[in-house]
Amino acid sequence: MSRSHGAGGKLEIRNIKKLSDSNVIINVVSKTVKEVYPRYYPGEVVTFFLLFHSEEKVMKDIADGNVWVLVHDGQVIGTGSIEENHITRVYILPEYQGNGYGTFLIEKLEKELGKKYDSVLVDASLPACCLYEKLGYRTVKHERMALMNDAVLVYEVMEKRLDGKDARI
Repeated sequence: MSRSHGAGGKLEIRNIKKLSDSNVIINVVSKTVKEVYPRYYPGEVVTFFLLFHSEEKVMKDIADGNVWVLVHDGQVIGTGSIEENHITRVYILPEYQGNGYGTFLIEKLEKELGKKYDSVLVDASLPACCLYEKLGYRTVKHERMALMNDAVLVYEVMEKRLDGKDARI
C-alpha cells in the first residue's frame, strides 16, 4: 500500500517478513520512547517500555507476520503491529509526529484487523490517547501496573468498533 502524503513524498506501508529487520523496529521504538515518554512518565516507566519491546518480542511478531513499517521516501519512520484484535507497538519517529503518519498507519492496521474482527483494541499510552480518541476509539478500561521503585504505569484500554456499533467490552 502506498500513496503520496500531504507533507510531500511517497508513503508506503510494508508487512515485515525478515527477522533481520528487527533492528529497524527496535530503533524506531527506542528513539521514540527515549525522546517522547520522559515528558509523560518517570524513568522507570520509560525503562519498562524499552524492555517490553525487546528484540525477542519483535522477532516473534515478525515471524508471526504481524509487523508493519511505515516508509517515507525510502526511510522507515514508523511501525505498528497486531496481535489478535489488538493494535500494538505503534510508534512514529518524533520528527515525523503531528503530520498524519500515525493516523495513516493505524487506519491500515484497522483495515487488516477488520478482515477478521468487528472491533479493535489498543493499550494506549498517555502520549497516544488523544490520537486514538480522534480516530474514534473510546476508553473501556483504565489500567495500572506497579513497576520498580514505586513507579506506576497508567494506561487506557481503548476500543473502536469497526462495524459502527458502540464501543463496549
